Amino acid sequence: MSDQILTIVSWLFLGLGSFFYLVGAFGLFRMPDVFTRMHAVSVSDTLGVGFLITGMAIETGWSLNTARLIIILAIMLYSGPIATHALAQAALHAGVKPKLADNRLKKSRRISATREIAGSSNIQAKSSAPTKSRSRTARKSSSATRGKGRGQSSKR
Repeated sequence: MSDQILTIVSWLFLGLGSFFYLVGAFGLFRMPDVFTRMHAVSVSDTLGVGFLITGMAIETGWSLNTARLIIILAIMLYSGPIATHALAQAALHAGVKPKLADNRLKKSRRISATREIAGSSNIQAKSSAPTKSRSRTARKSSSATRGKGRGQSSKR
């Protein structure tokens, strides 16, 4: 009776691990850019390997093979997120930008502009008023002049 329960529990863990790997593979093909693909695969990889190795450890019982599986699990749980982080940093260093960040920024600007227009009683005055955003060069020049006068140079 207990062998049947252990077998059912181990197959449940093996099934969950396989499910997470399949979801990660689906995310690899469905996601729009490198960063979201890496995120989908790394999360599903960590969960999948955890469930798969736990299921294998339950199936083998307490033996030397279980100790080996635990060591493999520890290595995978440690190295997987580190490798994903290194790949993301390399992609950023190579100049790859996330696609969704631009879309979210544009969407938030549209929403805030819509709220400003909807919240004002005089739509004409609101739409003709200049925006308060500064250009990138204006922000850089103002941040560079902050330190002047206190013995700091503008070059950093």
